[in-house]
Amino acid sequence: MTYHGTNSYIIDTPDGRFIIDPGPAEDSAHFEAIVENLGANPAGILLTHHHSDHFGAVPALRERTGLPVYVSRAFPDDAFEPDGFLEDGQVVAGLTVLHTPGHASDHLCFARPDGVLFTGDHVMSWNSSIVSPPDGNMRDYCAQLQRLIERDDKICLPGHGPELRDLRPYAQRLLANRMRREAEILAHLSNTSDSLQNIATSVYRKSDPHIALAAERNVAAHLEKLLSESRVIQDEGIWKAT
Repeated sequence: MTYHGTNSYIIDTPDGRFIIDPGPAEDSAHFEAIVENLGANPAGILLTHHHSDHFGAVPALRERTGLPVYVSRAFPDDAFEPDGFLEDGQVVAGLTVLHTPGHASDHLCFARPDGVLFTGDHVMSWNSSIVSPPDGNMRDYCAQLQRLIERDDKICLPGHGPELRDLRPYAQRLLANRMRREAEILAHLSNTSDSLQNIATSVYRKSDPHIALAAERNVAAHLEKLLSESRVIQDEGIWKAT
């Protein structure tokens, strides 16, 4: 689900070095590499979102280094007290904050003035993102993809996978794929009312159980989006087209 692991980015700024997404708690080699490369003037920790493969090492890194942690204003983890909250449009460490909910309610992207965009899990170069309700929201996700399409970023540095150039056409394909899935769900429901599980099996046809579960969560998100648009209804676990 994370390709070859989580990408952590260390950024030089006039105020010192910032780290974006320290990664999972379980990867000690990754953690020690971050500490070693923060150098003599570390300044802070930035988080794209609260999922454990990005946030897991944050408490230990703050304890080890004393660095302040900055998260989205929508950060949902009450068990962790960050040092600062970030708002859409705010500038931190020379990066403009973009609140891009969808994959997660608190998801942030960070835009550098030279056209580099750190996209976390909102846009990944190796695969599409899972959108899992209730924290994930397909309507928000699609809206924020459109937001990136309308920008002029040159290079995407994602939370998983290699860098991506020509972000706009790639994001357009991601959005088109979501709309195709939505059309397939509506086509299925035009023929028969059905359960979430049966719809997911029909639309995705995945045999690997982990991928099948992710596909089911994506279908759940699509159905919630369609419900909010009054294009489907749900009755005791059975979905119907309107």
